[in-house]
Amino acid sequence: MGFFSSLFSREKKQTLDNGLQKTKEGLFGRIKRAFFGRKTIDDDFLDELEEILITGDVGVETTIRIIDRIRERAARDRYVGDGELNDMLVEEVTALLAENTINSADASEFRIPQSSKPYVIMVVGVNGVGKTTTIGKLAYQYKKAGYTVMLGAADTFRAAAVEQIDEWGRRADVPVVKQQLGSDAAAVAFDTLSSAVANQVDVAIIDTAGRLHNKKGLMDELSKIKRVMDKVVPGAPHEVLLVLDGSTGQNAFEQARQFSAATQVTDLAITKLDGTAKGGVVIGISDQFKIPVKYIGLGEGIEDLQIFNKREFVESLFGKR
Repeated sequence: MGFFSSLFSREKKQTLDNGLQKTKEGLFGRIKRAFFGRKTIDDDFLDELEEILITGDVGVETTIRIIDRIRERAARDRYVGDGELNDMLVEEVTALLAENTINSADASEFRIPQSSKPYVIMVVGVNGVGKTTTIGKLAYQYKKAGYTVMLGAADTFRAAAVEQIDEWGRRADVPVVKQQLGSDAAAVAFDTLSSAVANQVDVAIIDTAGRLHNKKGLMDELSKIKRVMDKVVPGAPHEVLLVLDGSTGQNAFEQARQFSAATQVTDLAITKLDGTAKGGVVIGISDQFKIPVKYIGLGEGIEDLQIFNKREFVESLFGKR
């Protein structure tokens, strides 16, 4: 690794550490106190660890799996002290995430498959989760990686949504396809992909209206948009990215459940992790829904979007000796 690559890697890790600080102070602080002075792993300790993880928004099902793994590991390996226990927790949580996601490999760069041009990403999620902001950050990162990018403003129900994606397009210096307020969202998607094909654009990112996940009619429209995309670019969308607000804790679980039932979500982006102590939700959602967390949002800046790396995330969350 060269000097500049190493420097970038350290800066990225520092951003991750800073972004998870509130979660670390809450979740890891409690775990560290539970670890302190421990020489054995007994049922009382595991009960305490279980409570900490559940109240840290890791989720009941995932917490039980983590506890089972720790219990089995402790029975197999000789336990020495609290440092070893912390390493054991990091290793087992990382292994759990690797085993229970569709794609266990961690990407390190913003890249698209060479076989897909344009590579089409449809972005879904309820209002207020940071969906349009994530689109703007994605556009910036893909352009920074050397790709041409086009955005489609298919959230035609709110004037503010069109204005917001237009602004992010200016900030990322990429074109935005839009129509009048109240236009057919599928028509916007059609125009965006038609323009992307004609102009040989590498990446097309389509915004959608902030769906209320308990409204079936609005969810059905996502299927219509997908059908229209497929007519222009066979196989599109290549990625359906669900954006979830990490600060909402268990509500994010419910949104993931509803959206994954209504449409074929392929990847997740968890936002606003820098402003919450509920970062444990990333572990639970990644594990329970078997849908890979691809991106995490750690701030409002245009560069504050990272590709999710399981090992780095868990080490940053729980600490590493």
